[in-house]
Amino acid sequence: MNFEPDLKQYTMCSVLGSCFSDRAVVFLGKHNKSGNLVAMKNFNLDSMSKTDCQLIQDEIYNTRQLMHPNLIPYVTSFLDKSQLYVVFPLMGYGSCRDLLRNHFVEGLPETVIAFVLRDVLQGLEYIHNKGLVHRAIKAGHILIRADGHASLSGLRSMCPIDKRSNLHSLPLQSANNLNWSSPEMLEQNLLGYNEKSDIYSIGITSCELANGFVPFAETDTTFMLTQKVKGLIPHLLDCTTCYPYEDNAADNGYQSEETIGVNAAPVSSVYTRMFSEEFHNLVELCCQRDPESRPSAPNLLAHTFTKQVCLKSAYFFI
Repeated sequence: MNFEPDLKQYTMCSVLGSCFSDRAVVFLGKHNKSGNLVAMKNFNLDSMSKTDCQLIQDEIYNTRQLMHPNLIPYVTSFLDKSQLYVVFPLMGYGSCRDLLRNHFVEGLPETVIAFVLRDVLQGLEYIHNKGLVHRAIKAGHILIRADGHASLSGLRSMCPIDKRSNLHSLPLQSANNLNWSSPEMLEQNLLGYNEKSDIYSIGITSCELANGFVPFAETDTTFMLTQKVKGLIPHLLDCTTCYPYEDNAADNGYQSEETIGVNAAPVSSVYTRMFSEEFHNLVELCCQRDPESRPSAPNLLAHTFTKQVCLKSAYFFI
């Protein structure tokens, strides 16, 4: 379908939310000719820095170049005076971050997470096969379509990688993604990082989806960095890894002075729920300190946890 790059061809219906660190507005729009609903990102270029404009340009370019069912598709973009509009298909249920904030504050059901990760890993495998590293995987960049399938967004941070040498530079907006970034990316040493840093982010995002909040959410940035470099592996919080605050629970790994806040649980259901061994194993594999020890995206798609979704065909949490 032809979506014209002209603001007059669209009707703004309501505000869906914000993006770009709350400096851009996302509108629900209607394409007048077809009646289709779309999401329209609105950037006021007068208030954007040169770096911001470069990031916006990168996002448009990367989204246009990549085509995969589990990556957010590009529709069109256009200028209206100093206002830039980027049009995307409407994702009926928003981002996973929205779902966690508004509906599933204690985390998504495990089966739902398996479906989401399957879709994300399929998109990530495509990205890696193109010789690219995503560098910004997190719940806020996983969008859920009306049919229940997940699409990966946040493509502005994506970067090509040469198989003969690793990357060394951080993304331009790395400050917003530090909790999800791999130790080797944060360490900034001569070894650099590669696509396995995305796998680490998959492990952190899995914890975020399951626990309802991202690991290290309440910790100082310097402390978070040192713990990651030391090899601390965040865990899924359930009755096997987290205990109520009692004197006899001092050595459980979650109430110690060293880790308080890293995996501290602000919710009560963690003391009664239990995630599968396969899910725990997947997170541990992804969050290995040594990048070479982490599985690839195809390996994770073949993991027992993600393979289970082949037997199911629809989401049932909506």
